[in-house]
Amino acid sequence: MHNNKIAITRFLPLTLATAVALATAQQATAEIVLYDKDDTTFSTDGYINAFYVNSDVDRDGEQFDRRQSRVKMGFLPNWIGFNFGKQIDDLKLSGRSSFWVTINDSETNGTDTAIDVRQFYGTVSSPEWGEVLVGKDFGLFSRSNIFLDELLAGYGNVSDTLGLVDGNGVSFGNIGTGYPYPFPTSQITYRNNNLAEGLRVAVGIMDPVDTNDDSATGKAYQENPRFESEVSYQFDLGGSTIYTWVNGAYQTSENTDDTVDKVTSKGLGYGVQAKFGGLSLTGSGFQAKGINPFFTNNLGEPTLRDIDSDGYLLQGSYTWGKNRVALSYGKTEDDGNGLGVAADYETRGIAYFRTINDNLKLVAEYNQYQIDAAAGSGLNEDTDTFAVGAVLSW
Repeated sequence: MHNNKIAITRFLPLTLATAVALATAQQATAEIVLYDKDDTTFSTDGYINAFYVNSDVDRDGEQFDRRQSRVKMGFLPNWIGFNFGKQIDDLKLSGRSSFWVTINDSETNGTDTAIDVRQFYGTVSSPEWGEVLVGKDFGLFSRSNIFLDELLAGYGNVSDTLGLVDGNGVSFGNIGTGYPYPFPTSQITYRNNNLAEGLRVAVGIMDPVDTNDDSATGKAYQENPRFESEVSYQFDLGGSTIYTWVNGAYQTSENTDDTVDKVTSKGLGYGVQAKFGGLSLTGSGFQAKGINPFFTNNLGEPTLRDIDSDGYLLQGSYTWGKNRVALSYGKTEDDGNGLGVAADYETRGIAYFRTINDNLKLVAEYNQYQIDAAAGSGLNEDTDTFAVGAVLSW
């Protein structure tokens, strides 16, 4: 259990919330066009945010109980992205690279802020047959679950057990309390957005990850790549817009030592979002086996043979004028192989968003995070967090 907790903590500064950040970047409408000539375009987009955060921590062991103030990023990191496009006959060639940066240095290194590349890919597309993406991008399993989180631009949970209160990276949002993080990875993915009106299909092969044990006489290997896919469908019904999705992943890891059992990793994500006027209602969930309940790349852990987890996220928001209020409840149930002890992870949140203009938004949020595990496990936690901050984007 201890080693898994350390592994998760070490991954936080370089991984969390980049998926959501870049999802927003992909959909950005306020990008700055730097060049547009001869069927060639080059543009940039970005996101800068900071929150004052106050967390009241109550954990197993009185030595952890405290009230901690921080100034940190929210669930989305700070990033700058660059986009390229060129039309050549019937083909559109495009590319994207994005770089995000932490704003908190370590206590032992005054210049320890990290720069990370979460996307670096190119696409070839045609209105006739769709699009092929090659390079590094977010996975398809759990993709819409996280991208459609109503608290995307908020703060989210900051589990002290997972090292988030004192960490230098972003918060967890609803990662581990409703969905796993769709880790960016190298891939070849095909998308067809014109099968039927509102129907979109994506299928891809991903670089697999070791989920099996290297033994003294054997080596873990993956005979086939990791397969992921997502199907979504949007339609109008009774004056409302409905968006539905199903996504999944499948991978097997074997070992050259035939006494070591292979590991089958598979996951299923799903959800529906309904919008009617200013009201938005979203429900999503997942089921996974042989996959870490926090990260779809499994943190490189070779101990997932018997792991099972499932979770769901229920949210609603209402927008009037330049104001939006969102309510959120998420839960993940882990059978005990994630951090070594069976536990339920829950997050409850309420957030208020005030749009000042197209490039500036103010946010206030209150979040309750809870881990419910067996007595004496050292995992039980109740952390309440208040966060208020500003978001600038272009």
